[in-house]
Amino acid sequence: MRAFNQPAADDYALIYLTDTDEPLPATPNPATRYTHFKTIARGGKSLIQSCHDRHLKRVVCYKRLRPEFQDDPLEQRRLLREARVSAMLQHPNTVPTYELGRTRSGHYYFTMKLVHGYTLREVLDYRERYDLGQLLDVLIQVAQALDYAHSHRVLHRDLKPENVLVGPYGEVLLLDWGLAKVWEKGARGAAPPNDPTEDQPLVESSTPDDQSLTGAGALQGTPAYMSPEQIRREPGIDHRADVFSLGVLLYEILAGCPPVQGDNPGEVTRRIVEETPMRPSRLLDRGVGEAPPAAVEAIAMQCLEKEPARRIQGCAELVRRLQEVR
Repeated sequence: MRAFNQPAADDYALIYLTDTDEPLPATPNPATRYTHFKTIARGGKSLIQSCHDRHLKRVVCYKRLRPEFQDDPLEQRRLLREARVSAMLQHPNTVPTYELGRTRSGHYYFTMKLVHGYTLREVLDYRERYDLGQLLDVLIQVAQALDYAHSHRVLHRDLKPENVLVGPYGEVLLLDWGLAKVWEKGARGAAPPNDPTEDQPLVESSTPDDQSLTGAGALQGTPAYMSPEQIRREPGIDHRADVFSLGVLLYEILAGCPPVQGDNPGEVTRRIVEETPMRPSRLLDRGVGEAPPAAVEAIAMQCLEKEPARRIQGCAELVRRLQEVR
């Protein structure tokens, strides 16, 4: 069995006694705690960097809004919610959050564990190198993280291969809770009517041929991985929308492509709502890949049912069924 990744010796900082025993300044200055910033990724509205935490002598992940959005109240609220949701969901398959704070100019940032590895997108780009059991184990761990989140009344709503990280020691982490849906105390179903983060685009525009952009028009999510009810912006959306997205990931593991594709996000969302996808096994008739196990294919297709009541009803059930057939 091939490992997902083997860490190189210089991937991680070595630990020395001079670092562990260095005293803190008598008056710590928060403005100089983080140094040696290096950009890792740029999102639609945010910037993710690695940096050195001088207090704890380690490299961490530092997330903040891009300069043009730092004074936007809506984006500030989204970043604040993402930081707190990430911190409150303490599970082996979520990324630990270390600190939430403000810069000297008053802008929000938060720091997280920096994990080296491959995204599931990178893994799937070379899926022929891995056996099905390995890929199903990744999906099971993602489903376990979602089951934990759902038990705490949190929906992810942006599940996609780019938001799953496979680390060098077998760890699987579900990333990016920026679109997480939460409810007020005692509320069920629709989000509070005064929540301005609902039904707002995450990007100003999207290119016609990019189906991976987070946001299409006023939709929140990534078109190819969204459930029909998420596309329709139904107020009663629940955890089964994430089950649908897991089904898309499972389908892609089996078939090598998402169940629905199109020339633009509008065509993709229309087809998700209106059309039943071809079974992965039928792709074999077209000379694409190998036929997947029937039991695993049946699980994927049930997750992709358009009516939530006909899907697998929760991530715990999905985990159990996958463990039985892998």
